[in-house]
Amino acid sequence: MSKNIRTEAVDHLFEAILSLRDKEECYTFFEDVCTVNELLSMSQRFEVARMLRAQKTYLDIADKTGASTATISRVNRSLNYGNDGYDMVFSRIKLKDIED
Repeated sequence: MSKNIRTEAVDHLFEAILSLRDKEECYTFFEDVCTVNELLSMSQRFEVARMLRAQKTYLDIADKTGASTATISRVNRSLNYGNDGYDMVFSRIKLKDIED
């Protein structure tokens, strides 16, 4: 059973995030709000999603990101059956080439 995330508290958090002006303000805010591990986990999932959209294999993704195959699978499920949040963001930002 899925928890309803649409609460007043989440609204307040999102309003705070939307008020951030630049990357440096994001670092300042998120370092206060999240633990280092929470922030690294979110960024890892985002990188996994980028690489999945770039048609990278699970093995390549696990090797480059350190993500488990379970995490890669969960992100893949979100990409295929979620709310299209990743794709919405990908369409709005320029993504650095995955080939490093």
